[in-house]
Amino acid sequence: MFRQIAKRLAIGVLVLWGAVTLMFLLVRVAPGDPAAVLVGASATPAELAAARQTLGLNDPLIVQYLHYVTSAAHLNFGYSTTLSEPAMTAVLGHTAATLQLVLCATVLAIVVGLPLGTVAGQRPGTRRDRLISSLTLGLQSIPNFWVGIMFILLFAGTWRMLPSAGAGGLNHLVLPVVTLAMPFTAIVARLTRSAVAASTADSYVQTARSKGIPERRVLFGHILGNSLLPVVTVVGLQIGALIGGDVVVENVYSWPGIGSLLVSAVNNRDYNVVQAAALLIAGIVVVLNLGVDLLYLRLDPRIRTGGRA
Repeated sequence: MFRQIAKRLAIGVLVLWGAVTLMFLLVRVAPGDPAAVLVGASATPAELAAARQTLGLNDPLIVQYLHYVTSAAHLNFGYSTTLSEPAMTAVLGHTAATLQLVLCATVLAIVVGLPLGTVAGQRPGTRRDRLISSLTLGLQSIPNFWVGIMFILLFAGTWRMLPSAGAGGLNHLVLPVVTLAMPFTAIVARLTRSAVAASTADSYVQTARSKGIPERRVLFGHILGNSLLPVVTVVGLQIGALIGGDVVVENVYSWPGIGSLLVSAVNNRDYNVVQAAALLIAGIVVVLNLGVDLLYLRLDPRIRTGGRA
């Protein structure tokens, strides 16, 4: 088990290194000069040359890369050109708002998606199965930004039930969390439905029923226990995708998280903030995937024993 954990940690380090390297390359090929962004469009050639020297843009590319990787390892991405504070400090200041949104959406998706998928999978092909499958397909197909706009028009504009933007009390969380959770809920429900339907037809479930075991015990003791493995895997992967989708939702609702900060930084060519945010998001995804792997080891003893039953 220790070897498996060490292997996953090594893969996580490689993923972070790849993210850092990719960001280094993207900043170098992006249009515009970082030095010109720093000093402004009205800077003289001498000021521009001094800024390039300060940023190390005159050094060979390999020297720039080594300096960049070393700084990234110390979480030092320089100062934000628009916020006048360290880039990582600015990103960390918006992290709590993003995590709040993502965690609430994840909990909502699991709490709603698991029961829906279980109910649909218990009786495949029935009317309730078709109804739930159609509902989840629709939820998964509707774009987040359109849902957000419609929610604002209805709940904030027409009915005046909830605030349309910003952060504050629990009422500010409702619309962005529901918007972010809708496609995630559909994925959890559809996957749970498939896993439960497949487990229902297995011989051990039929044997349990033939012994007269109550249906509730069959469901929770046999079917759901073996259906959770693929659901756990997809939930872990989808949380990473949820952080990416969170960028759109945060900007629709003006939520003060990493997504809003990232869009603002891109518009202002604040490359230091962009790189810091990208590394932090990659780090969060790596930690989540490691957590899912550890949970997988807990749920499936065959993985701990190297596949031996």
